[in-house]
Amino acid sequence: MKRKKGPWLVEETVQKYKSEWLDVCEDRVIRPDGKAGSFATVKIRPGVSVLAIDEEHEVYLTCEYRYAIEQESIEVVSGAIDGSELPGAAARRELREELGIEAERWVDVGTVHPLTSVIHSPASLFIARGLSFLEPEPQGTEIIRMMRVKLGQAVRMVMESEIKHAPSCVLILKANQLVNGENQGSSR
Repeated sequence: MKRKKGPWLVEETVQKYKSEWLDVCEDRVIRPDGKAGSFATVKIRPGVSVLAIDEEHEVYLTCEYRYAIEQESIEVVSGAIDGSELPGAAARRELREELGIEAERWVDVGTVHPLTSVIHSPASLFIARGLSFLEPEPQGTEIIRMMRVKLGQAVRMVMESEIKHAPSCVLILKANQLVNGENQGSSR
C-alpha cells in the first residue's frame, strides 16, 4: 500500500534486518523530484542520556570502550529505553546501574535526534541533581570508569572534541546554560 512520508511517496517497504536493538528497512519511493528511487533507514531503540551534577557543579561522566567505534568514549550516562519503560524511568535506571547514583531532582531538557538523514534514534536528555551514591550495577557488556569533572571542564572537553558522543555534547552545553542561568538569578 502506498503512503506519503512528507514530500516522498513510499511504494513499498522491505525489512532487511531486525534485532532487539535495531531495524533496517529499504523503501521503494518516488522522490520529491518525481523520480523513482530507494531509501534505506535504520531505527535504533530510543534512548536516554543523563548528566548528574552535584552541589559544587561537578559532573559525573562515563568512560568506556565502544565496540562500534573501536575506542574509548567519554560520555554522560546513556542507554536504551526498555520495552514500555518511560524515558524518566530509564534515565533513573541507567544512572543507578552505570554509576551507582540516585537523584532527588530531575530536569527533562528535551530530545535530540543525533543522525537525522537515515537513522531514527531519539535520545531523551535529563539533568539529575540532589545526588546520593551507591554501588554501580553495570551490565555484563559494560566496563565503566567514572570521571568527575567541573561542569566548565566538561564544556571545554566538548569544545575540544574530547567528548564526541552527540547527545552528551548537547546535554552538557544545555546544562551549562541552565546552571549559569541559576547562578545569575541567585546573584540579583
